[in-house]
Amino acid sequence: QVHLVESGGGLVQAGDSLRLSCAVSGRTFSNLAMGWFRQAPGKEREFVAGIKWSGSSTYYTDSVKGRFTASRDNTKPTLYLQMNSLVVEDTATYYCAARRVPMATMDPSDYDDWGQGTQVTVSS
Repeated sequence: QVHLVESGGGLVQAGDSLRLSCAVSGRTFSNLAMGWFRQAPGKEREFVAGIKWSGSSTYYTDSVKGRFTASRDNTKPTLYLQMNSLVVEDTATYYCAARRVPMATMDPSDYDDWGQGTQVTVSS
């Protein structure tokens, strides 16, 4: 089993930046594809970003393209999500997830392990 712990959430103003981290343990991190998802109150969990096991490929939902950047350090092992130019609509609980195959996908049901989430609140 993979253990995931997110951190870095908080309350910020629109236009600010945050960097989320996800510390990974329990399995060889470099063998895992990783994803970031978010869930706002009353809404379904949605894909935000995915990153291949090697870090060579990243994928983003359209609403965050150009603003968010997913990265990983396989030596830490930690997953990151740099979030710039935050907007109110980015307010949600953010989760990192691990998939025990090299390729990331956008479907949360494809992921095997999840963190507990970190809250991001963007005020106007």
